[in-house]
Amino acid sequence: MHPLNPYYNRYDLKRLIKFHPLLQRHIILNPLCEETIDFSSSIAIYALNKAILLADFKLDNYDLPIGYLIPPIPGRLDYLLHIRDFLSEKFNTSQNEQLRGLDIGTGANGIYCILGAQYFNWKMVGIDSDEKAIEIANTNIQHSYALKNNVKLYHQKNKSFLFKNIIKSCDLFDFIVCNPPFHISKEEAIKGSLRKLNNLDSQSINTEFKLNFEGQANELWCNGGEVLFIKRLIKESLMFKHQVKVFSTIVAKANSLIIIKKQLKKAKANFYIIPTSLGNKKGRYVMWWFEINKS
Repeated sequence: MHPLNPYYNRYDLKRLIKFHPLLQRHIILNPLCEETIDFSSSIAIYALNKAILLADFKLDNYDLPIGYLIPPIPGRLDYLLHIRDFLSEKFNTSQNEQLRGLDIGTGANGIYCILGAQYFNWKMVGIDSDEKAIEIANTNIQHSYALKNNVKLYHQKNKSFLFKNIIKSCDLFDFIVCNPPFHISKEEAIKGSLRKLNNLDSQSINTEFKLNFEGQANELWCNGGEVLFIKRLIKESLMFKHQVKVFSTIVAKANSLIIIKKQLKKAKANFYIIPTSLGNKKGRYVMWWFEINKS
């Protein structure tokens, strides 16, 4: 985890409960008799996320319907911290500079836009092909005054594109972030979640588990999985290399890197890979940029 991540250590659950008392219902004791929550329960994770957003990111309210992806906030914040570091090192941006970022596939949770705006005071734009997800995310944005000034969300009506037709010719962005659907099918997504639950020694493979897959087709799986999605992202990035400093994505599967690297080399892009490890979950952030001839 990034050394500046405020969640580097254990959650202060007692403090978080003050902001969202319903979190108290999900407190359990681990084998060391320490207070924690059941991380195999989506309801418990949602309660924790809501408490964190209300307590640490000054949201006035946050609601996410059952069935939509509930992202772990420490990991999402970690991604943005690495983006800030990379832009500072590669493009000499100030650590305190107000950056402009674009989130591809922002989802109903809109989490990158929220964290970017509230933690870093960045201007954020979110795009998603799921119109319902955009409606849900927009409702949460409208709840908080500060978010309304720093976040804009757009529905990508043409599913043939990721951000084409959304980015205008006059738009300039410091970075793009993306957490692509990495499974190739619903069946593969279910198997992956079952493995995760087994790793947590969970006994809660029940109705709640089935509910987790309602409305998540765009968030967890797509034709070709993360490899095809990221190949599309790289191809579109060529069209906007004069308008975006750094393109980036999360890559969940190590064996996806061979094809992704090949596509980046084909696009004549410079790229950099940052390995990540959060708990038992390993991943990597892939960042790429283009040398622009200014003559």
